[in-house]
Amino acid sequence: MGMVIETEEWELTPLAYPLLSAASLAAVLLLPHFSRPHAAVVTPSSPSPFDVGTTPFLRFRRAFLLLFCLASVAEGIQSVFGEDEFVRCGFGREQMAVRLSAATAAALFLGGASGVVSDKLGPQNACIFYWMLQLAVGALKSFSGLRCAWINNFILALASSMFSFCFETWIVLEHEKQGQKQDSLFDTFWLMTFFESISLVGSQGITNLLLDDDNKGILLPYTFAALVSVIGILYIRKAPSISTAHHASVIGSYKKSFCAHVLRDKRVLILVLAQASVQFSVSAFWFLWAPMIVADGRDAPLSLIYPCFLVSRMLGSAAFPWFYGAMAPFPNEDSLTTAYIAAGLALSIVAYDYQEIGTLVILFCIFHASVGFILPSLARFRTMYLPNELRGGMMSFSLTLGNVPMFIFLIQGAYHGNIANSTILGLAACGLLSAGGCIHMLRRWRKHTRQNVRSL
Repeated sequence: MGMVIETEEWELTPLAYPLLSAASLAAVLLLPHFSRPHAAVVTPSSPSPFDVGTTPFLRFRRAFLLLFCLASVAEGIQSVFGEDEFVRCGFGREQMAVRLSAATAAALFLGGASGVVSDKLGPQNACIFYWMLQLAVGALKSFSGLRCAWINNFILALASSMFSFCFETWIVLEHEKQGQKQDSLFDTFWLMTFFESISLVGSQGITNLLLDDDNKGILLPYTFAALVSVIGILYIRKAPSISTAHHASVIGSYKKSFCAHVLRDKRVLILVLAQASVQFSVSAFWFLWAPMIVADGRDAPLSLIYPCFLVSRMLGSAAFPWFYGAMAPFPNEDSLTTAYIAAGLALSIVAYDYQEIGTLVILFCIFHASVGFILPSLARFRTMYLPNELRGGMMSFSLTLGNVPMFIFLIQGAYHGNIANSTILGLAACGLLSAGGCIHMLRRWRKHTRQNVRSL
């Protein structure tokens, strides 16, 4: 007589996704009615802060955001399978850890140097190189026989590292080239985070739509990512180039400039550490969230929970314009400090003790909403304190620092397996809380010195 084991299934409330989506859209749609006009002239026919700026810049920004959305879709398609892709390749736990360790090592060394190369080549060439990497890994993974090749991990890790800074550097330099007000750039920062989250949700739907039987030999989601990469390359090649030749005479040697403006400026170092803490905590989250949710043995609809995290990030980014400039109820540094503390506390509660699945989902949503607010805030402070020509090197330096502890944990997990998930999340929470304290120090220093040479 066989024994039947019944598995309890945890269900996500049907209202979770609609409520988060409605809150995000409301924050965006109500903003024009509550925001004061920015420093630029706003016509009666175009009162929205999204339309502040000259016509050429607005046209460029719309095309840029569309291109950035396509890049986010390609990023999402490459990462949506997660652990399931390793399972389909027949990898065990140790093999997965080794592959992930190798990818993190590539991001650690190759990705760390990519920012410097991006600054030297220019943002448009860096974006073309990013799309070429996406094209290569998309073409390789399109064939089921090549999906598990080692080279895919290295290419994808390098592409993900470049994605984090090459598009931001491009929009900043284009904004400077056209002489736009800073407020329009800050709006672009949170719109990038907002549309990135939407695109990541869309990439999941595209993957589910195109996913077919592996036995046919062609994996259509990766083929779609490769086609999107071709579109990105063709568009950037036709876009007007940004001249960066004058920067060499102004800043001089890149090494000397980097030491002077990054390593010797305590405010920029704080931003480096703050960005690194976010990088590490987000990496730790994506490695651990699914195992922690299903740890009690109950089945959980992970494919439905995943979009809730991304919509929470949309909500956080949509809240950003409500907390800076004329509308800000608190100083900008205080709002960012609060977001860091909220993210750190959310992860610390998860790390301290096991929580029920519903509580875990709520805490992870709080974490992602905080991250959605933090990312455009850090981009804003980078614009205030850092020369644009060093942005790629500074951001890749931050990514390197954030990848170091993740690489160590993956190596330990691959060969020893003696590091608890709570230890990793606890360290990530400590990093976020420490970064929040460091950001608070920026407010005190701004009272004494104001070295921001740009008009706010």
